Amino acid sequence: MVTFPQAPCISVIIPSYNCDRYIAQAIESVLAQGDSDVEIIVIDDGSQDNTQSVVQPYQGQIQYCYQTNQGVAVARNRGIQMAQGEFVAFLDADDVFLPDKLACQLAVFKANPDLGIVHSGWRRITQTGEPLMDVEPWKNVPVLDLESWLRWKPLGTMGTLMFRRDWLQQVGGFEPGLTHAEDVDLVLRLSLAGCQADWLRQPTVCYRQHEQNTMRNGLAQARSINWVLDRFFQHSDLPLEIQLMKNWVRYSTLVWCSWNLYYTGFLPEMQQYLQKSWEYTPFPPVETVMNWVESFTKYSEDLGEVLDGYELCCQPEWQSLTEEVIGQFING
Repeated sequence: MVTFPQAPCISVIIPSYNCDRYIAQAIESVLAQGDSDVEIIVIDDGSQDNTQSVVQPYQGQIQYCYQTNQGVAVARNRGIQMAQGEFVAFLDADDVFLPDKLACQLAVFKANPDLGIVHSGWRRITQTGEPLMDVEPWKNVPVLDLESWLRWKPLGTMGTLMFRRDWLQQVGGFEPGLTHAEDVDLVLRLSLAGCQADWLRQPTVCYRQHEQNTMRNGLAQARSINWVLDRFFQHSDLPLEIQLMKNWVRYSTLVWCSWNLYYTGFLPEMQQYLQKSWEYTPFPPVETVMNWVESFTKYSEDLGEVLDGYELCCQPEWQSLTEEVIGQFING
């Protein structure tokens, strides 16, 4: 176990579950930051692979904690409990930090002591580490406040964020029951509590795309993000301008979920979530269908892919729903 003569400046928490293939690269990317005032906390969430033997050579450079499998939110909370740093960064075990990530985000904090979160961009890479594209969300979301977190949810991987630890403790860390959308839930609760955020306008982490990514589970993602919004809008003390956003936020989130369900192969569920979005649409029927297509196209482009609109429109689930919507319009 690493020991410090005084509390380290930054705690990096790496939750891991059956990630022995990648976790050494994750640890190395933190060690390569070149800052000796960093503690690395690996929370092994009940892995059944060779994670423990892979991290064993790093004994003396990391703190390693094994627990029974309880999910990533609980694993991160365990890391927060162990952390001693004033600042906390998270790194998924299959991702890697880019050089100087920690120093650059720390500089933003030092320039503005009122900040509780510094967010950044990310680089999408293949399973074997080849770069795909840099994601620069500040171009579309220049200000990080409660409205923008809620409206746009500009999050990709937890590795883009750095927090003041006392803010994480104040809101109780991550929601233990969530296996998806726990990042959205956390930043919404932080922002609602008054936590200020700003951008570091550069990518700081490589997000590895592979079949085991949580983003591949479109149905669980959809259920989780809508549960988060259900709870959020139950707050009685929401500012009026946030309350007035409810229908748009619910509509746009349901459309995103529908695209993600289509992208991950859940076509009947795609139809169900588009049907739910109809309850909140701000558009007339025909324009709603057009917005669905435009949104699907944009979300695909954000991944660097091209939506096959013809294939989408040929899906029975899509045809059934759009015929129903347009039929309602024609029949008055």
